[in-house]
Amino acid sequence: MTGTRVTGAGATESRATGARLAAVALIVPDYDPAIRFFVDVLGFSLVEDIPMGAKRWVTVEPPAGGARLVLARAEGDGQQAAIGAQGGGRVWLFLTTDDIARDRARMQAADVVFEEPVRHEPYGKVCVWRDPFGNRWDLIEPAG
Repeated sequence: MTGTRVTGAGATESRATGARLAAVALIVPDYDPAIRFFVDVLGFSLVEDIPMGAKRWVTVEPPAGGARLVLARAEGDGQQAAIGAQGGGRVWLFLTTDDIARDRARMQAADVVFEEPVRHEPYGKVCVWRDPFGNRWDLIEPAG
């Protein structure tokens, strides 16, 4: 079986035009520790931190752009239980880099937990890591 990369070529007229994934909500225990991790450890930009009564609208963005994360403070037992489990135990967040060795070393120096060494896949170099909240991520240096 050969791999296929699907692009927009040949898309049907029914596709939504102008649509893009702008953000994904990530449930966290509290805003400030999450901001510190994403900004100070991963180098994300704090884009918005807007007070909204008891809540805040907090978004962070990776250094090279892409979809933002909405850092959503857990409220109630159900949301507390979802912290670190939004992906059902699977890797569900993917961070790309132009230099996996550099970024892995920098992250390890900041005590980020890696679950495996870098491995080579057809799509590039990859390794699994966990954020402080238990979410599993891939760090990927794309091939080519």
